[in-house]
Amino acid sequence: MGIEKPLEPPKNGLLVPHLVPVAYEVFDAWKLLIKGLAQLLHVIPVHGCSQCSEVHVGQNAHHILDCAGSTSSKRHSSHLWVKGSINDILVPIESYHLFDPFGRRIKHDTRFEYDRIPAVVELCIQAGVDIPEYPSRRRTNPVRMLGKKVLDRGGNVEEPKPWRFAESSSLIDFDTYRALERFPCPPLSDIPKIAQETIGAYEIVSKGVTRLMKKYTVKACGYCSEVHVGPWGHSVKLCGSFKHQWRDGKHGWQDATVAEVFPPNHVWHVRDTSGPPLRNKLKRFYGKAPAVIEVCMQAGAKIPDEYKPMMRLDIVIPDSEEARMIA
Repeated sequence: MGIEKPLEPPKNGLLVPHLVPVAYEVFDAWKLLIKGLAQLLHVIPVHGCSQCSEVHVGQNAHHILDCAGSTSSKRHSSHLWVKGSINDILVPIESYHLFDPFGRRIKHDTRFEYDRIPAVVELCIQAGVDIPEYPSRRRTNPVRMLGKKVLDRGGNVEEPKPWRFAESSSLIDFDTYRALERFPCPPLSDIPKIAQETIGAYEIVSKGVTRLMKKYTVKACGYCSEVHVGPWGHSVKLCGSFKHQWRDGKHGWQDATVAEVFPPNHVWHVRDTSGPPLRNKLKRFYGKAPAVIEVCMQAGAKIPDEYKPMMRLDIVIPDSEEARMIA
């Protein structure tokens, strides 16, 4: 109707005051989560399949035949296990950092002018966390829009780049890059305490991201795993999923879910870490759990009640011969 509708924060470019402490809490918990996982992985072994995205936590890799790699038919769907890393547990989902989410869109030719940082960190920055190395524009006057057309965005402001002159050591605190080297193996007596703190940090990040995403817009591609934090998706043509030629490599943006920004990455739950590996014939009796929860559980942490049903702890695992007699 041509009538301008006033927008509420953060749709108008302003911060939501009561979510700023939540953003700082999530950011601190994210750094604690990376530190805790890096320390625990010195003790808890992780296996990753070199042909697919399957991950297993435990001394002995499982024998479940569910590999979906390109050559799985030749191997009868068995996995090719290699040593895993922290990125197998905490799946790296990155996003472009934007100084002004309501400013110019990222074009394909200008994509190298923007840094890629974890999507959780970018969400916290847009929600109010101030990081000197990654500045963000804080508006005092709201953005005015008429439908999807921007009437007033306060002009385009040149993005400052202070990280060129700043210490880069603080930038890796919220990234998984070389985390195992940065955090040495702790004393064995401290492992259960670190595991419990890591589970607490995981819960804070998961619940905090859920609260932030109810207000702040996050876009995800419907064809690939690309995520963009901001009101509009970028225009970088790097989507290589099915029939991307028809879209000229452009992403198909839609509203993201929490699992796309902070994936739980479920793995098979191992009840007896010193027992035999999980067998394919008994896979319907096994449960699953988020990879972070499985690592912390094997390190001595208490399992939160909300994850016990999916881990199927109330089911008795039979022997191979007994499984034949179960309907």
